[in-house]
Amino acid sequence: MKKLSTYLIKKSEIEKVFNLKDAILTVEKVFRLYAKGETQMPAKIYLDFQKGDLRCMPAYIPPLKAAGLKVVNVHPNNKILPTVMALIILVDPNTGFPLVIMDGKYITDLRTGAAGAIAAKYLARQDSKIAGFIGAGKQAETQLEGLMIVKPNIKKFFVYDVNPEKAKQFSKKFSKKYNIKVIQVDSSKTAVANADIVITTTPSRKPIVKANYIKPGTHINAIGADAAGKQELESKLTKKSKIIIDNWEQTSHSGEINVPLAKKIISKRDIYCELGEILIGKKKGRVNQREITIFDSTGLAIQDITCANFIYNKILSNKKMKNFKKIKFLDT
Repeated sequence: MKKLSTYLIKKSEIEKVFNLKDAILTVEKVFRLYAKGETQMPAKIYLDFQKGDLRCMPAYIPPLKAAGLKVVNVHPNNKILPTVMALIILVDPNTGFPLVIMDGKYITDLRTGAAGAIAAKYLARQDSKIAGFIGAGKQAETQLEGLMIVKPNIKKFFVYDVNPEKAKQFSKKFSKKYNIKVIQVDSSKTAVANADIVITTTPSRKPIVKANYIKPGTHINAIGADAAGKQELESKLTKKSKIIIDNWEQTSHSGEINVPLAKKIISKRDIYCELGEILIGKKKGRVNQREITIFDSTGLAIQDITCANFIYNKILSNKKMKNFKKIKFLDT
């Protein structure tokens, strides 16, 4: 009988067929499907280690005939290895056979940047011209690049990082790449005080953006909190803002809202909606020029699996699969 093969796809191979614009279109599409109830996605599960954690994220999107699992770690103290590594497995929904195993780090970076870009597209003021960044790591990079796609009128960026050298390199890289002003500053308050859009991408466990730092009309993408106890925004700021989340089960456990929820500063009633509800018109986005909006992003498995499926199908359509490594997973 025929021997079936499982393909192996590396990051360098994914980069040739998938970019941030692809990710934005793909993620927006799956957010809409999710809001319509056309996906299956249990909340991510955690294994806690002494020096980090491992997360498993399954999803099935029937309209796209896409199913699979992402396995991703977070080990902040890694010195040689990356802090975050990830693997995505796609399976055939009809048989369960593993179609492909691919690198998931690049996809994770892009789909997170895409989610932030989509939130800014629908929630930030149309006249936004200044963005403020807290954190200058890889997540901040894709957030900036996503903003450049959906908000091209933004010409000035402020960036702060606890590691000044990292902020300096971030500023230098993107000032040159996009011919824009990316200005390194020496405090989180300076980074966000005049910003129309604020992006936080840190692993902080205590608030670094105070309520009095933020002016009326600001949109905030809270990206960094991804585990219980993490918090970047002061609870007082969360309480007075319109809160949009990606998924209740995950954000209540490990998103930006997890700490103020646990302390009963806010409740589920204070959550305005999930982002997908705005995309399908079930809820309105920004309703005036003075409200402060927060998008609490924890990252969803449907994003990973949809992006991986896009990549797999694009490679198949170009008839390039014969050039990729494969393993004989199963004899049939």
